[in-house]
Amino acid sequence: MTISTRALGGDFPTPITDRYFEDYETGATYEYGHVTLTEDEIVEFARRFDPQPIHIDPDFAATGPFKGIIASGWHTGSIMMRLFADHFLSRVASLASPGVDELRWPAPVRPGDTLRLRVAVLEARASRSKPDRGIVRTRAELLNQDDQTVLHTLPANLLARRP
Repeated sequence: MTISTRALGGDFPTPITDRYFEDYETGATYEYGHVTLTEDEIVEFARRFDPQPIHIDPDFAATGPFKGIIASGWHTGSIMMRLFADHFLSRVASLASPGVDELRWPAPVRPGDTLRLRVAVLEARASRSKPDRGIVRTRAELLNQDDQTVLHTLPANLLARRP
């Protein structure tokens, strides 16, 4: 799969290679995309990492509740992470993530779906214990071509403050 995505509207005023904690503003929302999945990509990922029949066997999947192959939720999460890392998460200030508070897959991803990422900064606050960094909490959603949410998550990231 070749990933070539871009900002879909307004983006940060600072490039990802010079983005620090101070550049993440509570209330800001950004969108990035697009990634279109083929059935072959869905099956290939699932064979390696989530080999359930609903993801790898077209005949079985046709008789299931989704009436066809659907992407693994972990594949969907991987696409979200790729877009998040390519566009939202600083390349110079990211210090890791303390975790994700929620992860949901409210709708399936099917072959031919075109996905985009919407990220909203819910909170950006200085660390109480380490003054050289801050915590950014976000709501990240993947949406398909019909504006249907196919993934919803609430990650947190630690980011260094500008030197």
